[in-house]
Amino acid sequence: MSAARIDQTLCAAIASGVLPATATRPAQEARPWPVVLLTGLGAWFAAIPLLGVVGMLLGDLISRSAGPYIIGVLVLAAAVVVLRARDVVLFVEQLAVPALLVGGGSLGFGLFRDLPSQAAAAVLAIVAVGLAMAIERPWLRVLLGAAAAMLASVACLPERWLGFDRGGLTRVWFALHGVLALWLAAGWLRGHRLNDGPRGRVAAALESIGAGWLLATLAGLAWWSGMSFLVGGTLGAGMAADIARELGARSASPWHVAVLRGVSLLLALVAAGWLARRWPALRAPWCAGVAAVLLALAGFMPALGGVLLALALCAAGARWRLAAAAALAAAWIIGSFYYQLAWPLSTKSLVLVTSGAVLGALAWFAPRDKAAGVAAPAPRPGTGSVAIAFSALAVLAVANIGIWQKEDLIAHGQPVYVELAPADPRSLMQGDFMRLNFRVPGGVMHTLDGTRIIERPRVVARRDARGVATLLRLDDGSPIAADELRVELTPKDGRWILVSDAWFFAEGDARRWERAKFGEFRVGADGRALLVGLRGADLQAL
Repeated sequence: MSAARIDQTLCAAIASGVLPATATRPAQEARPWPVVLLTGLGAWFAAIPLLGVVGMLLGDLISRSAGPYIIGVLVLAAAVVVLRARDVVLFVEQLAVPALLVGGGSLGFGLFRDLPSQAAAAVLAIVAVGLAMAIERPWLRVLLGAAAAMLASVACLPERWLGFDRGGLTRVWFALHGVLALWLAAGWLRGHRLNDGPRGRVAAALESIGAGWLLATLAGLAWWSGMSFLVGGTLGAGMAADIARELGARSASPWHVAVLRGVSLLLALVAAGWLARRWPALRAPWCAGVAAVLLALAGFMPALGGVLLALALCAAGARWRLAAAAALAAAWIIGSFYYQLAWPLSTKSLVLVTSGAVLGALAWFAPRDKAAGVAAPAPRPGTGSVAIAFSALAVLAVANIGIWQKEDLIAHGQPVYVELAPADPRSLMQGDFMRLNFRVPGGVMHTLDGTRIIERPRVVARRDARGVATLLRLDDGSPIAADELRVELTPKDGRWILVSDAWFFAEGDARRWERAKFGEFRVGADGRALLVGLRGADLQAL
């Protein structure tokens, strides 16, 4: 925060009676951030071997009954004393940060060893909040608040809920919303019971702790929703997408899903009402239309309502960074709707396209809405239109070049068939796609495992009279035989695959593709390949 904003806030606090008339602006930190960063790195590098030596010397004590508690409390107390000191050397101050991790880790080791997981997590969450209250470092309070939120979410889960059993994801949803409710309660307490001079320090501490708490909660709700649209195609859907598929396909019962969606819709409705109450300008008809679209989306997406409520509260309180984080989480959750297999593709497409069309229409007609009382600024001629036209042409050019390349490969590429290998039975059929696994020599995968190269590797395959190819070896650039060809591999989830590991099809056609034994490819002279279909055991079309 700039000095001018601090002075303005100070004057407002004195005028409202929150601070006494003699209050002054605190002295600014005189340490340049590059110096703090470099010193902190040096402290971490010095602390790692030191902690290793201490761990070896105290190994027996840590394993005993009271050892983790004694070491944890002593280390945490020493770290708090150092961080609360005013004239401590910067290097020593930075050493206290890894000491917090060591003390918390030692204490956590003892608690999780002697108590049930949920009770140990609850105690550690309370310890994290207590440390944050004692340490007058806003950034550390944010980190400790985030850690406390994660521990509190675990504390809300009984032991049997920690696994992804039937209905377990529903309980995870309730745990995350319980953590969100604690953030709401802390915000009410800060604004209505601690908003005075004597308890201003407590309110300030809760503000920083609440920021970290909310960020962790938003991240948890986004994680619960699964991998977002396009990100999954770039980075791989991974565990989060599997969670979303499990939730949609078989995990939660219908009444569980109805409750989740109903609560999400209610929270979104509260968010809309709160913003309309705080900002009268948002009571315009076009704003009501935007709210209706978001309410509809919240009814489809159980994690969206809580995020929208957090967004509304942060925006109304001028906490713009937290509001931006909530908006990012909301966008992520809306994008994850793409992976929810509980809904048919046609329904998902209709929901998203309709929402986008309605929002676009509202954005187009909003400046013409006289009820809003705000006149639209006159557009600057020339620059915007040219930029939009250029962007549209660039998008069309890139898309059509890609389409032309694939159509040319399909028309002129060599037809090649590669045998399918058994895939994980739990992932063979998942709604609207089939998980594929082609027979690739183990030596090739072992050579390429974890490697990062600029050019995509290629494998050499031998094709028989039927066109069935057997992958032989990694291409090293040496000449190949007449019945051999090169096929390019594709990176996916940190490994190399043959073009694709999934085959997407129309819903309801699962039985048709269950008989697939071969993948049908078109391979160009340069090794580029494209999966165009699946074939049966006798290469018959399915």
